[in-house]
Amino acid sequence: MNGRQARVWAGIDAGKAHHWAVVVDQTGSTVWSRKIDNDETAILGAIGDILDLADQVCWAIDIGGTASALLLALLAAHGQQAVYVPGRVVNRMTGAYRGEAKTDARDAYVIAETARVRTDLAVLAVPAQLAADLALLTAHRTDLVADRVRLINRLRDTLTGIFPALERSFDYSARKGALVLLTSYQTPTAIRRRGTARLTAWLASRGVRGADQMAATAVTAAQAQHTTVPGETIAAGIVADLARQILALDQRLHDIDSQIRDTFGQHPQAGIIESLPGMGPILGAEFIVAAGDLATYTDHGRLASAAGLVPVPRDSGRRTGNMHRPQRYSRRLRRVFYLSAQTAIIRDGPNRDYYLKKRAQGLKHVQAVIALARRRVTVLWALLRDNRQFTPHPPVTQAA
Repeated sequence: MNGRQARVWAGIDAGKAHHWAVVVDQTGSTVWSRKIDNDETAILGAIGDILDLADQVCWAIDIGGTASALLLALLAAHGQQAVYVPGRVVNRMTGAYRGEAKTDARDAYVIAETARVRTDLAVLAVPAQLAADLALLTAHRTDLVADRVRLINRLRDTLTGIFPALERSFDYSARKGALVLLTSYQTPTAIRRRGTARLTAWLASRGVRGADQMAATAVTAAQAQHTTVPGETIAAGIVADLARQILALDQRLHDIDSQIRDTFGQHPQAGIIESLPGMGPILGAEFIVAAGDLATYTDHGRLASAAGLVPVPRDSGRRTGNMHRPQRYSRRLRRVFYLSAQTAIIRDGPNRDYYLKKRAQGLKHVQAVIALARRRVTVLWALLRDNRQFTPHPPVTQAA
C-alpha cells in the first residue's frame, strides 16, 4: 500500500492465546495481516500500526466474551469501537469467497469483509463496572448451579445402587435435612442400628426441620431392606462425601446470591426492575447482563425481538402468513422473561389474569407463558422509559 488511506476495515479473529488481525481497503484487498499475542504490549503495538494506515478504521470482531475483553478495553481507551460479527455469520460468509481453507487469517479476512459490506452490525461496547461485575457474578452462579445438579445426580445414582428405598424417600435437591442425614447414615444397617428416637435427636441437634418425620421415614426405608449389596462400604463413603460437597456448595450459592443482590441494588433502575412481579434480584441482574445498554432498543419491539419473543415470517410465492420462531436471539434474555412470567402467574394479579385468558383462548401452557412474557417486555420497557415502578392498575392520564 502506498500512502495513507481514508478508510479501512480491520477484522479480528479473537482467541485465548492470540488474535489474528486483517485489514482490508475499500476494494477488499488485504493491506495488513498479522498474528497478535493476547497481551497489552502486543495489542497496543498492533492498534498503533493499524491506526497509522488510514484516517478512519472500522473494527470488527467475532467474540465478545472474556477472550477479547483486554482487546476491547484497549480499543475503547483509544476512542475506537468494534462491531460484532457472530461466528454463524462468519461461517456462512466464508462460502462466498474462493477456496476451502480454514485458517485464522482467512477468518479475520472474512470478518473484515463482512464489516465492509454490512452496515447493520451491532456495536460491542465495553460494559460499565457494575454491568461487568454482574456478568461475572451471574456467570459464576450458573456454573455453581450446574455443578450442584451434577453432584445431586451422581449422589442419587450411587445411593440407588446400595439403598434404593432411601433414594426414593427424599428430594435431595430441595431438602437440606436429607443431605445432612447422608453425611453420617447411608446404609440400612446403620439406620436400623441408630433407631428412630436417637436418629431424631441427632437430626434435631443439627438444626434439621421435621427431624422426627424424617427419621421415621428413613427407618421405614431401612426396615424394607436387609440385604447387603456388594461394594456398599465404598459407595456409602462416596455418598457421604457427595452430600458434604452439596451442602458446602449450597453455602457458596447463598453467599453469591447475597453478593448479586447487593451489587444489583446499586443499579439506578434496580427498584423499577424488581417492582415487576416475578422479577427478583437474580433475574434482574441477568436481565441487565443479557440486555446490555437499554438505550440501543428504540422501542419495546426491538427488545422483544432480541429476546426471541417476536415470530418471523417465512413466506414464499403464494404461501403467506407463515410465522415461525426466530433462530437468532439472546437465549439468556428469553430465559429471563420466560422464568419471570412463570413466577408471576403463581399469584393473583394482572399477570395471572392474562395467562388464564390465553389458556381460555385455547393456548397450551407454554404458549400462554410465552404470550405473557411478550406482554411483560412491553410493560418493563415502558417502566424503564418512564422511570417509574410497576403498579397493578394502569396510571390515569390527566389533562395538562
